[in-house]
Amino acid sequence: MTQCPDKNILKIDGSYGEGGGQILRTALALSCVFKRPIEIMNIRKSRKRPGLQPQHLTAVKATTAVSNARVEGTELSSTMLRFSPGHLAGGEFLFDVAEKKGSAGSTSLVLQTILLPLCFAERQSSRSVGDTGK
Repeated sequence: MTQCPDKNILKIDGSYGEGGGQILRTALALSCVFKRPIEIMNIRKSRKRPGLQPQHLTAVKATTAVSNARVEGTELSSTMLRFSPGHLAGGEFLFDVAEKKGSAGSTSLVLQTILLPLCFAERQSSRSVGDTGK
């Protein structure tokens, strides 16, 4: 990680370590909590299908929604993302892991991305569609 003097953006190399989606999920969550803009490069660079896959896009969209963020690079297979979080408001949310195309993506990994930021939101959050109370 290096700090870029422009706009206080923290630059993160997404290929570090095993270079998977965990770097992305953790960086997004901490960016929201600390209200610190980030730029992630080389997202999943060494993977068979590098860049953002559907479940990663959902995690980005989810953190964008819960933090009212400005974001660049939200395309399938994108290996670069700029994320600038805003206010953590909370609310009712519905996120589809397989929105763009079929995915074996895990909803729990999307939850892992937004759970910490939602703990700091000014109001509670919930799901609204398909809630049968069971």
